[in-house]
Amino acid sequence: MTADRAAFVAATDVSRETLDRLDLYAQLLKKWNPRINLVAPATLPALWTRHFRDSAQLFRLAPLGVTRRADFGSGGGFPGMVVAILAAETPLEVTLVESDQRKAAFLRTVARETSVTVTVRAQRLEATRALNAQVVSARALAPLPKLLEHCARHLAPDGTALLPKGARHADEIAKALETWSFHCEKVPSETDDSAVILQITELARE
Repeated sequence: MTADRAAFVAATDVSRETLDRLDLYAQLLKKWNPRINLVAPATLPALWTRHFRDSAQLFRLAPLGVTRRADFGSGGGFPGMVVAILAAETPLEVTLVESDQRKAAFLRTVARETSVTVTVRAQRLEATRALNAQVVSARALAPLPKLLEHCARHLAPDGTALLPKGARHADEIAKALETWSFHCEKVPSETDDSAVILQITELARE
């Protein structure tokens, strides 16, 4: 077991079945990555921290009782596929929206090989019917003002957006508040001291 994987296990305390699924996911990611660049190659040695644990924290931040989640611009599956794997034994429905057909094919392969039920929509968010999700997420997809347009369209009433942001998150929040009204909690990231997860509720256009 690598130190990176061991640190993930210690921090998340997942089941043996979940860990087996994540091991398979890691193998598939390393196999596919040279062909379609799912993640930056330099991040692969720290895959369990940079991608798996970084995604897992969004699973734990969701309100209790959530049954529908959606992830925008899922790419290699972060955080959406990790969330689906962590929730594999629950009734949670997860939809991944990814417009790149090759990446969508990868996501479907991971779902099939890990026996996890997800819906993969290989289309642009603008073309996707309103998902009415109770929780939406997106990592490194767009600046916050643009991201909130997608959230407003696809969130259920009283829904929550969980949006990881980096060191310049305060600037993004200030810009978004010029056109949007929302309540925002900033949760420190477990994997990056300069990053936060924005927990956004009560979203409305000004």
